Amino acid sequence: TTGSPPVAEVDAASLPHVPHGVKDSILLPKLLHSCPGCGALSQGLGIQEEAGYYNPSHKPVKSFLAEGNTRPEALERADDGLRLADGSIPHALDLDKDVVGKSTSQYSIIENGQSQTEDEIQLPLCNRCHRLLHHNTGQSIAHPSLHSIHQTIDESPHGHNHVYHVLDAADFPLSLIPQLQRRLDLTPQRSQNRRAKTRVFRRGRQADMSFIVTRSDLLAPQKAQVDKLMPYLVQVLRAALGSVGQGVRLGNVHCVSAKRGWWTSQIKDEIRERGGGVWLVGKVNVGKSNLFECIFPKMGAEDCSRIPPTAIRTPNLPSHGPHGKSARHPGPHAAGKSQFFDPQRAMGDVLLPPPQPEKRFPTMPTVSHVPGTTASPIRIPFGGGKGEVIDLPGLARGSLEEYVLSQHRSDLVMRQRIKPVQYVIKPGQSLLISGLVRITPSTPGITVLAYPFVPLTAHVTSTEKAIAINTQTHSSGVPTIAKPGIGQKMALAGSFQLQWDVTKQRAGPLTSSSAAGLSVNALPFVVLAVDILIEGCGWVELTAQVRLKNMDYTGEGSKFPMVDIWSPNGDYIAQRQPMNGWLLGKTKVSPAGRARPRRSMKGLYNIRLGQGAAILPKDIKRIHLDFASKISDGHFGARKVWRNYLPRLKYHNPAVSMTVNRSQDQAGPATLTIFYASPHDSSTSSPSSAAPSSSTTSITSTSDHTPFERAETISMKHRHESQILSDLLNLTKATPIVASPEEEAELQALADERKRSEADRARNAAYTEQKKQEKALLDQARGAIGAA
Repeated sequence: TTGSPPVAEVDAASLPHVPHGVKDSILLPKLLHSCPGCGALSQGLGIQEEAGYYNPSHKPVKSFLAEGNTRPEALERADDGLRLADGSIPHALDLDKDVVGKSTSQYSIIENGQSQTEDEIQLPLCNRCHRLLHHNTGQSIAHPSLHSIHQTIDESPHGHNHVYHVLDAADFPLSLIPQLQRRLDLTPQRSQNRRAKTRVFRRGRQADMSFIVTRSDLLAPQKAQVDKLMPYLVQVLRAALGSVGQGVRLGNVHCVSAKRGWWTSQIKDEIRERGGGVWLVGKVNVGKSNLFECIFPKMGAEDCSRIPPTAIRTPNLPSHGPHGKSARHPGPHAAGKSQFFDPQRAMGDVLLPPPQPEKRFPTMPTVSHVPGTTASPIRIPFGGGKGEVIDLPGLARGSLEEYVLSQHRSDLVMRQRIKPVQYVIKPGQSLLISGLVRITPSTPGITVLAYPFVPLTAHVTSTEKAIAINTQTHSSGVPTIAKPGIGQKMALAGSFQLQWDVTKQRAGPLTSSSAAGLSVNALPFVVLAVDILIEGCGWVELTAQVRLKNMDYTGEGSKFPMVDIWSPNGDYIAQRQPMNGWLLGKTKVSPAGRARPRRSMKGLYNIRLGQGAAILPKDIKRIHLDFASKISDGHFGARKVWRNYLPRLKYHNPAVSMTVNRSQDQAGPATLTIFYASPHDSSTSSPSSAAPSSSTTSITSTSDHTPFERAETISMKHRHESQILSDLLNLTKATPIVASPEEEAELQALADERKRSEADRARNAAYTEQKKQEKALLDQARGAIGAA
C-alpha cells in the first residue's frame, strides 16, 4: 500500500479496567514534555492551579490532540509508559506495533487533508499561561535558589556558555545579584591590566558574563538621552559591585529596551555570532522573558536552506552530563529524541529539560507582570544546532506585593516612563506614597523637592497626618493600597543624606553659558540631591537648596539635609547617586547664537529705531493726517508718512493722539495738522475727547478735539515723505532717537540676515526654474519618442 500509515487513536475512557490515574497519563504522551510558555513539566492529573496543567477540554489542546495532529512519537512514548505500568494494557488497547515502531521521519502532519510543516503547528500553552495572557490572573511559582541555577548551568551541553545578568532599570541597581560570577563559577570580570586573560576554561568549558539593563525606556524618553546615561549607569553599577567592581573593566554593560527596540539588534547579532549556550539570569520581574523574544536570533531563509528537515525537527546538540562532562552514552539531549513526554526523564533528577524543536518561528516564553512566570528553564535552539538561548526562572526579589491589596498588585510594576510631578515638602510635612512609603525631612528649616518616578499615587500632607495614615491609626481620603492590618509593621528604613552636589545641573540660567554664565563656586548656595530606590517599583528623586553659610564642611561634622523613610518592616528601600531624571523630560532650549532672531524682535526694532523715531514736546496735543485713499494725484508721500513714520512717532509718544482721515476725493488736499495744547491744559497731553484714529470718511476733522491753543499745517501733496518728516521735526522741534552701539549691531545683523534671505530666495528660485526646464525638456523628448 502507499500513503501515510494508519495512526491508532488512544481513548482512555474506553478502558474501564485501566487503574485510576493511568487514564490521565495516557494523554500525557501526546502533550509536550513541558509548556513552551513557562517551561513547567506538562501534567494532566487534575492539579489545575499548578503550572504545566493541560485541560483536554480546551480548544487548543483538543486541536493539538486531534487525530490529524497525533504524532507517532507520542504513541511510542505511550506504549513505553503503559508497558511500565501494566504489560497487558498495550494488548487491551490493540495498538499496532508496526505503526508504533515506524520512524518518525516517515510521517507527516495532516490537517484537513493538507500537509503541514513543523513551523505551522501552534503548540498549546498550559492553563496557567492561558490565564496569565488572557485573564491577567495567575499564581507565582516557588522561586529557585542560586544553587539550583548553578546546577542547571553546569548541565549545559555546550563548551562555550555566556550568561547575561539581566538588571531592571526601574530600581537599578537593586536587582543586582551579589557576587554572581563567583557563585556560578564563571570567568572573573577582566581587570584593567592589559595582560588580563580574556578567556578562562574550567572543567573543559568556558562561561563568561555580561550585564544587560532592561527597560531602559523608563530612564529617559529618547534613545540619545539614554546613551548619555551610560557612564552614569556604569559608575552606579561599579559602586553596587563593591570591592569586586574596583579595578575591573565594565565594557560588557548593555542598555536595552525591548519595548522600543533600542540596541536589541546588537545583542541579537552577538548571540548569533557567539553561538553556544546563552543563559538569561536575573531576579523575577526584571524583563527576562520580554527580552528573550527581542534578542533571540530567529532562523532566516538562508538558515532553513542549509539545515536538513530532521535537524529542524530536533536539534543535534552535543550531549553532556552534569557538571559539563561529556556523556559517552546517548543522554536526554541526544539528537533524534522527541520533545514529547519522557517518563524516565520526568522522574529523574535532571534540572535541564530538553530543547524545543528548532524552527523558524518558535513559541516564545509567556510575558506577564506576575512574578515568577517562568517555572522551569526554556530552551530554544537556533542556527541549526549552533547554539540555544535558555530563559531561566527568576530568583526571589524583594517586593511590596505581599503588603498590597490583591487588586492593586499589578500597579506596583512600572510599565512606561513616568512623567513626574514636582512635590514641595515644606518643614512639618511628609510625602506619602500610596500609604506604603513615607518620606519625612528630618533637618529643620529645609524645603525638599520630590519627583516620584513610581506608578503609585503620591500625596503631601502634614507629618502627623502622614504618620496616622501610614500606621493605619486614622482613615482619610488620601488614596492607599496597603492591606488592612500592616500599619504595625511600618518601620524606619533609614535616614538618608542628600549628599550629592547637583548645583551645576539644577542652577538653570545662572550657570548656563547662554545666560548669566556664573561659576558654580560663585553661587551663595548649593543644590544637593539623592535618588531613593523602592525595590521592584521605581525611585523618588529628592533635591534641596541649602545656603553655604548653613553648611559645615569642617571634617566629620559636615551637615547635609536628612530625610527619614518608613516602609513595611523597614525593607525595600535603598539610595543611589542622583540621575537627574526630572531634567531629562524637560524641553530643550537652544543655545544663544544658533537660533534665528524672532520675528517679533524685527518688528520691535523697526518701530523703535529708524526715520520718524523722535520724542515730541509736551505741548503737542494731537497730530492729524488728511489725504486721499489712493496714491495718485500727489498723495504718495502722505501715504508713506502714515505707513512708515507715524507708528514710530506713536511708539515714542503714546500720550499724543494721532488720527488719520482718508477721503475719496483724489483732487482734495493732503495736509498734516499739528495741534498744540492750551495754556491751562499744557501739563498733560492726553486728549479730552476720543476720536477714531483712522477713517475712510470725513467723520474725523481737524476741529474734533478741543480745546487747543493753536494749530499748524504742513502740506504733503506732491512731496516726498522725507521732506514731510523734516518739516515736521523742524516745526515741532522734536528730539530724534539715536540708536546705541548694541542696537546698531542688532540692526546690522538684521540687515545682513535680510541680504542672506534674498540671496537664498534667488538661489532657490533659480534651482526651481532649472528643474522646470529640465522637466520640460524631458517631457518634450518623451513626446518625440512616443510620436516616432
